This record gives sequence, structure tokens and C-alpha cells, in this order.
Amino acid sequence: MSTFYRLLGFLRPYKRGLIASWALASAAMVMTVALPYLTGRTVDTLRSGALHTQRHQLLARDHDRHTLLLLALAIVAAVLVRWVLTYLRRMIAGRVSLGIEYDLRELIYGHLQRLELGFFDHQQTGQLMSRATVDLQAVRFFLGYGLVFILQSVLTLALAGIAMILINPTLGLIAMAPVPFVVVISQRYGRRARPAVQEVQQRIAELTANAEENISGVRVVKSFAREPLQLTRFRHSVSRVFDQAMVATRLEARYNPMIGFLPQLGLAAVLLIGGRSVIHAHLSLGQFSAFYFYLNMLIAPMRSLGVTLGLAQRAAASGARIFQVLDRAPRLTSPPEAPPLPAGNGHVEFRGVSLRYEDPDEFGASYSSSLKVAPSQPARAVLRDVDLDVPAGRTIALVGVTGSGKTSLVSLISRLYDVSAGSVLIDGVDVRSVDLRSLRRAVAVVSDDPFLFSASIAENLAYARPGADAEEVERAAIRAQAHEFIARLPDGYETQVGERGLTLSGGQRQRLAIARALLADPRVLILDDATSSVDSSTERQIKLALDAAMAGRTTFIIAHRLSTIALADEIAVLDRGRVLAHGDHAELLESSELYREIVAKGLPDQVFLTRETRAREVSGL
Repeated sequence: MSTFYRLLGFLRPYKRGLIASWALASAAMVMTVALPYLTGRTVDTLRSGALHTQRHQLLARDHDRHTLLLLALAIVAAVLVRWVLTYLRRMIAGRVSLGIEYDLRELIYGHLQRLELGFFDHQQTGQLMSRATVDLQAVRFFLGYGLVFILQSVLTLALAGIAMILINPTLGLIAMAPVPFVVVISQRYGRRARPAVQEVQQRIAELTANAEENISGVRVVKSFAREPLQLTRFRHSVSRVFDQAMVATRLEARYNPMIGFLPQLGLAAVLLIGGRSVIHAHLSLGQFSAFYFYLNMLIAPMRSLGVTLGLAQRAAASGARIFQVLDRAPRLTSPPEAPPLPAGNGHVEFRGVSLRYEDPDEFGASYSSSLKVAPSQPARAVLRDVDLDVPAGRTIALVGVTGSGKTSLVSLISRLYDVSAGSVLIDGVDVRSVDLRSLRRAVAVVSDDPFLFSASIAENLAYARPGADAEEVERAAIRAQAHEFIARLPDGYETQVGERGLTLSGGQRQRLAIARALLADPRVLILDDATSSVDSSTERQIKLALDAAMAGRTTFIIAHRLSTIALADEIAVLDRGRVLAHGDHAELLESSELYREIVAKGLPDQVFLTRETRAREVSGL
């Protein structure tokens, strides 16, 4: 029930609309309840008119004709009023429903944006998409329409029951007798259906994750001609949804007919007992007709109670899944009233830094259990007691074997992760003590797999600084050696790139990412293997641009090419999360066995490391 109460909390901003919707629904139901009464009066008037005609009572017959006209007009008026009220109620309920959907989408997306990067390391994109779409729709439909439908059903039962008791108390109680049994069976159905429906929602989320993964990885699938394998996996996910949906369907098939059958017993009893009352003149034919119509009104909401409960159970299951996301508090936030990062030149210090990637949290664990994957390994240390001082304006290259902790180390600078021990300082200030947005505005990252949005090239370049004008955008592109190929595109800087920028080559995407970082004008620049996807000619052009761009700002270069390492003033050698050696090329050749091994394996590029700065530029750097 706590989930239901929390879901109802989303209705608070729409109290007026909800009250208006309920009032209109109630008024419409009053008109609906009036129709059987008017119909009963009409039947009695017709019967009375027929008797008066047989007896040649002309004045009484004319009176009956006049009464019949008035009743017909009253029925037409009641139908029209109900139509208007229903129209207004649906418009208001639709606005409430869409408003709730808007609020939920904004709330979920905003919350996801506040969660730290470590949260997404353990989640599937499709799972999160399912909660933000399929589950949200179920909640929205129930809150916007389901609650009003429940109110109408309850109001129908109450008004029709009262009307039947007023017509004939005994007959009314007989007709209402099945209601308690329907309520008990419905409660039992609800208890059993909720876990089944929740599992259906979970398996739909798995199916969404599978589909998203297949579409995102379609190039890999087609490259290895593995379409049959992926189709088999997708069929497995579909069959899991089907099997669990059948469990929920069997429950519905077991209980819903029973819920619909019980009111029919009341109808049979009313026809038998009420018919006898009419025959013995204890009940007029008009009263019996009205009673019959009221009973039919009573049967409809009882019969549809199973559908209503299904909506409620699906909303509760979906709400629980949404609240799993919303209840996951961000673990990497700015302190209250944190000051912005103070002005400085980008002096970066690592003091006794250690980093351990933690196990998935409870939210992630719930995914693991639902997906039936192996339990995660204990938290592993990726950095241990790192001490490194990088003066402002210096360029340092981080080298080491794969998995040595290079990317993890630079991720701490902009607080993509928080240190497990020690501290990271920029211009003498601990990064954990300043406003997170101001910190990340001071740091720009160019990764080995640059991400571009489905937007124009100009919009992608100005992403880090939306206020940049066209001239600034073009200047950054020129510095990143991207202007020439952009100018050759059909619409130049207004050319729309495809999803993730895959309509461009890898080298073009990297040059755009470099231009985007340059436009941000950061005090700390991080190049994570940023020239890995370019040819040697393009690499030469980019490095000339980078050499100028790095001047005056602190730069971290993660590279596996020795020609890229040559851009650095100093080099740090990492292995298994520790800094084994630190110095320039010549010093490390003498002091570090691991660095000598790296240089030996990169022999074709070694010539660039033995020349002076100007000579390196002439050689193509």
C-alpha cells in the first residue's frame, strides 16, 4: 500500500483538476442513474395510457401523452447533459494524466542526471529506458484515468444500490448480496496478481534492454554475421515475457469470470422474485423495468472490477520499479552551499590517492538477481597510494599497460569518481569541497571513443559552451584541423550527424571532440588516447594543433603511441594502480625497466622521443 500512497502523491499539483474531474464524473453518474428512473416512469405512463385508451378516458389519455413527451424530453436532456459532463471530464482527466506523465518524465530524467557515473557502470540502458517509458505509462494511465474509473464504479454501486433499495428494499438487498463476495475475491486476486504483474514488467525491461543492445551493436552483429544468434537470444527474451504474461493471464482467467459470474446470480434472483412481484401487482412494470436497468448498471462495474484491479496492480508494480530509481540517492554531490572552484592556472595534485570500484548497490543487485547473472566480485582496488604533483601549465603523459589505472586516475580530477582515500586538489583546493558544476567546467576530456549527439556539427561543438558564437566555433574547428572536412560537408557546420556521430569517420569524430574541448577553454585538458583513430597524416595535423592548445594549461595525455607521448613535458609510468616512475624520457630510460620495455615495443616511434621540441615539430609533431 505504501507504493499506492506514494503514487497518489504525484496528484498533489493537480488537486483542482482531479476534484473537477471527480465532480464531473459524479454529476455524469447522477444523470446515468436518472435514466432508469425516467425509463421506468415512461413504461408506467405507456401502460397507463394503453389502459386509458381501452377505457376511452380521453382526458387521462391526453395527460399521459403530455407526460410521455415530458419524460422523453427529460431523457434527451439527461443524455445531453451526461455527454457534456463526460466530455469535460475526459478533457480534464486527460490534462491531469498528461501533466503527471510530464512531471514523472522530468523527475526520472533529472534524477538520472544527478546520479554518479558509478551507478551507470552497473546498469543496462534498456532497463532504465523501460522504467522511464513502459512503467511510467502504466502509472500515468492509472493515476489519470484509473482512479476516476474506480470512483465511477464505486459511485455507480452506491447510487444504483440506493435506488434499488428505495424501489424495493427486499429486492435491493438480494441484488446487492453478491457484492461482498466480489470484494473478497477481488482482494485475493489482487494479492496474487501483483507479484506476477511485477515480474512481467521486469521481463519486459529485460526485453527492452536486449532490443536496445542489438540495435546499438548492429554493426558488430552484421560484421560477424551473427544475426541468427541474436535472433535466438531475442526469442528467448520474448518467450520469457510470454511465459510470465501467461501466468498473469491464467490468474486473470481464473478470477475475472468468477467476479463476472456472481452478479449474474443476483440478476437471476431479481428476475425470479421481481417477476413474481409484478405478476402479483406488488411491483409495477415500470418499477421492475427501472430495477432491471439499475441492476445492469450494478453488474457492469462489478464485472469490470477485475480490469480495474489489473490496472491498479500494474501501476503498483510499475511504481515500485520507478521508485527503485528515485530512491537511489546520488552518492557524489557537492557539499551544501559549496563555493565555486577558485581562479587558478590548473595546478593538479594527487595526495595519497587510492580508488576502489565498489560492488553494485542494492539497485544494481536487484538487476543481477533478475537477470540471473553471477554475483559480482569484491570491490577491487584500481589505484593505490598515488602521489603526483603536476604544476600549472605542464603536460604530463600517463603510460602503462592496459588496466594500470591511467583512465581511473584522470577521472578523479573532475570527480567522475571519488577517491577511496587521499585527496585530489586543483589550485590547492580539494575537488570534493567545491561546486561540482564549476569543477567540471574547468576540466575538458577528449576520449578515445568520442560521443556526438544527433544534432548539427555546430551544436555538438558548442555543447560545452552554448553561448559561443559561430566565429568562435569555427576558430576551434580550425585549431583542431576539422574546419577543412566540415566545409566539404553538404550543409557545413549545420550538417546533421547521425546517432553517436556514426555518419562520420572515427578521425573526424575525434577532431570534432578536440574542437569541442578547445571551445570550452578549460584550465585542465585530458586527452585519453585522443589520436588513436586517426591516420598518420591527420595525427600530425592534430598534434600541431594540440601542441598550441596545450600551451598555458595543464594537460594529461594517456597514450600508447610514443609519438603522442613526445608531446609531454614529463611522463608518469603506472602499473597495477601505482606510479612506478616519474620523470622525462631520458630519466625513465635509465630508471624504469617497464618504461624501457614500452619504448622497445614502440621502436618505430622512438626517434621522435630523442629530439628537441623544435625538431619534433619539424618531424611532424
